[in-house]
Amino acid sequence: MEKVRVDRWLWAVRLTKTRSGAAQACRAGHVQINGVRAKPAATVKPGDTVRMRAGDRERVVEVVRLIETRVGAEPAAACLIDNSPPPPPRDPLDRPGRRPPGMGRPTKRDRRHLDRTRGRRA
Repeated sequence: MEKVRVDRWLWAVRLTKTRSGAAQACRAGHVQINGVRAKPAATVKPGDTVRMRAGDRERVVEVVRLIETRVGAEPAAACLIDNSPPPPPRDPLDRPGRRPPGMGRPTKRDRRHLDRTRGRRA
């Protein structure tokens, strides 16, 4: 095997949860191979650098070995070298705290406040 489709490889090495999610990321322009925007059918080969934007994080990986089928986490990790910048540190104050014991079930007003602090629509 000399070349593999990029959407299939991204899914096989567990950078995306589903193959269709990998193809969707490619179509949206979130995947680059050696600095060039990649379509789902673009091929990768050992030595290529793949950049993928997933959410608020950018992953930069180098292809070491090609696989077409999804494997366990350890064999998948052996197929790439992760050169990604470290994720931004989490602020422990960003998370809403737990309700103290004995407070009971949250009211509708409390629920709306929790949703706003978690970034969901209220």
